[in-house]
Amino acid sequence: MASEAWCAYDAGSEFREYLHSRGKPNGGAAASDEQEPPWPELAPQALHGLAGEVVAAIDPHTEADPAAVLVHFLVGFGNLIGREPHFRVGGTEHHTNLFACFVGATAAGRKGSAWGEVQRLLRLADPEWAQDRIAGGLSSGEGVIWAVRDPGEDADMDENGDQGAADKRLLILEPEFAAPLRIMEREGNTLSAIIRQAWDSGTLRVLTKRNPVRATDAHISIIGHITRDELLRYLNSTELGNGFANRFLWLAVRRSKLLPDGGCLPENDVLRLADRIGRAAQSARDIGEVRRDEEARLMWHAVYGALTAGRTGLFGAVTSRAEAQTMRLAMLYAVLDGSATIRADHLRAGLALWQYCEDSARWIFGQAMGDPVADAILSALRAAPEGLSRTDIRDLFGRNQTAARINASLRALQEAGLARAERVESGGRPAERWFATQPGG
Repeated sequence: MASEAWCAYDAGSEFREYLHSRGKPNGGAAASDEQEPPWPELAPQALHGLAGEVVAAIDPHTEADPAAVLVHFLVGFGNLIGREPHFRVGGTEHHTNLFACFVGATAAGRKGSAWGEVQRLLRLADPEWAQDRIAGGLSSGEGVIWAVRDPGEDADMDENGDQGAADKRLLILEPEFAAPLRIMEREGNTLSAIIRQAWDSGTLRVLTKRNPVRATDAHISIIGHITRDELLRYLNSTELGNGFANRFLWLAVRRSKLLPDGGCLPENDVLRLADRIGRAAQSARDIGEVRRDEEARLMWHAVYGALTAGRTGLFGAVTSRAEAQTMRLAMLYAVLDGSATIRADHLRAGLALWQYCEDSARWIFGQAMGDPVADAILSALRAAPEGLSRTDIRDLFGRNQTAARINASLRALQEAGLARAERVESGGRPAERWFATQPGG
């Protein structure tokens, strides 16, 4: 019966376009050496429910990008409600804590403005959380654990012992996200590992005898702001390879409009929305396990293969948790509706927002491979329409790269559809010549 329903299921036009774009070699982006990927567009399906109402109310009164307002709100609300709502995938529980980094072409992307309006609403909805559970200054894994730590071993025996953190919610706000990226480059720094643990399970610990502090059931969310130049400079190959980057939603944001006199959300709208957010939060805390209904389950089957398809380069590295991120987003839309069931409209909203994040990652990271040798070869090929011989490529590096290293990079470019080789007759033994792949080539 289920298989018959699956065969009959029509994914809908909004998913056909998504599936089509995911099926292209570079995730739908043109492999052009002249034109960067287009700026992402936020589909209206992402503005579902209360989150969409918040964006609609704030948008006329701020220069911030609507996508930035939306995701700041989702990250904040997802932390405010705590750890009770969850979705199971096998033996893994996914909660409503999100990590999001907002990336502007310049420092004038109005990223902070987006958080300011959202924070105002969330502060009224839960003043204690806003006062005590928002912090910045990511500098060490131990510092993160300390903010959500369990009681010390002597807590039960001595009232003066460390009682731990009474509230395990923590929203980390980093308006200068380049700083923690630089810190993570330091040898022995545990920040990256703890951040990954925070996204995965909420059980945090550093295995050192000197500092045995640990945390369980931590509910940590992260908001970061950075420019694209800074991000590409400081996000190194280690953080790409170890899964740090793919635990974040990467969003391209920019100023949406000019408001020379500023904006002011009317007080009655502020109070109305804050009341609705507070009631939604209270309802969400009573929700335990969240499940998909049958329509959403069939819809999920329709898009799952495309979501989990492998991608190469930096773009592939930062989007490789597409299915998990999409389900966290869909769950948030559901609990905002007071529902323990993910319906088709919730999944549709999650997919629409993930599409924005995916298109943002394409704009931010382009077709770079994350391999300095491959990226240098690709840049040289794009500047040489007549192509380059193997000798030319070797000379790019002053003959300081081994043939094996160059071969591996050429193979990676070829597999990614970014370069191709041709045999050229030269009167003797045919020579191999490499070319950048042209759009549609």
